[in-house]
Amino acid sequence: MTIQKITPFLWYSTQAEEAAAFYVAIFPDSRITRVTPVPSGGSTKVVEFVLFGQPFIAMSADGSDAFNHSVSLMVNCDDQEELDRYWDALLEGGGSPEACGWLKDRFGVSWQLTPTDQLRMIADPDPEKARRVFDAMLKMVKLDIATLKAAYAG
Repeated sequence: MTIQKITPFLWYSTQAEEAAAFYVAIFPDSRITRVTPVPSGGSTKVVEFVLFGQPFIAMSADGSDAFNHSVSLMVNCDDQEELDRYWDALLEGGGSPEACGWLKDRFGVSWQLTPTDQLRMIADPDPEKARRVFDAMLKMVKLDIATLKAAYAG
């Protein structure tokens, strides 16, 4: 097994295994690879899992800080159907939609669901095109790819 140099690590107070199972059911090329109870750790567990081929580690242990917006997981979506599918799935069971394509899942983790082309459009050397896309995004909760592309085209 190859060890990643950098692996996202998520600390849940109690639900790491449930969260990992929720995520792997949503995304392709995803699986739980190992669940390890921590010796002498009471109910503490370490959960290793993969989302879209990217390894993650999660831990259930009391005393974790609440998740916040300072760290989020961004999913680049190729089309509106993909974006809608992940949006609906991640909100299932008590998630909450937020502005500009962000949402919090039922475990409190922040996600950004963005069109694959969004960063390219916002970074366009034509500042007017970039501004139109950014301004359109600011008016949205779930992103609408056709509206963003229309804003980009002018």
